[in-house]
Amino acid sequence: MSPTTRKNPRDRTEKAVAQALLDRQEATYLAQAGVRLRNTPGPLYQALVLAMLFSARIKADIAVAAARALFEAGLRTAQSMAKASWQQRVDALGEGGYRRYDERTATMLGEGAELLLERYGGDLRKLREEDDPKKALREIPGLGPTGVDIFLRAVQTIWPEFAPYVDRKAQDGARRLGLPTSPDRLATLVSRRELARFTDGLVHAALDKPLADDVLAEAKPA
Repeated sequence: MSPTTRKNPRDRTEKAVAQALLDRQEATYLAQAGVRLRNTPGPLYQALVLAMLFSARIKADIAVAAARALFEAGLRTAQSMAKASWQQRVDALGEGGYRRYDERTATMLGEGAELLLERYGGDLRKLREEDDPKKALREIPGLGPTGVDIFLRAVQTIWPEFAPYVDRKAQDGARRLGLPTSPDRLATLVSRRELARFTDGLVHAALDKPLADDVLAEAKPA
């Protein structure tokens, strides 16, 4: 039996698991927050805000709800976030259920918006042009290494120089599902346009064992 023949069943199994996961993760976390991602200042900033909210030890659905509440309050750009009062930011976060970290996060959102305005005119496409965009992202208040991973995972379909972007939490999900952890290997299981949704799904699997078990059961041949 040739090496190619030996690996085909495993490849089919991995692709079946990936598809079952995509069926469960119908939209990216960013889409769930009401954002249609494009390479324009507003959606990119909204992706950054969601990454900041996810950086705290808080449930994913609460982070998504808080992001949606901020955006529905009109805080969709660095300009509007900086212009809003601290109390307005606190109130919007509270509306989304993000109460444990609302005051500190409201402060960091304001400081981060001011920094983006000062350095890039509020346009993250200019940050992308930096020699080291990841380093520049880490300098934004409230966006440590984890937040940078979350942001780049979200935007990898429109900033392809970072794709495939599979952070440690997504790799944890891949292990739980019996998938390879190599970003390049994982990228072969889905189309390029599905990478962000797929990696979001891997994170979901890392955080939710029953979901991972359901995915594996669904992917198992009858």
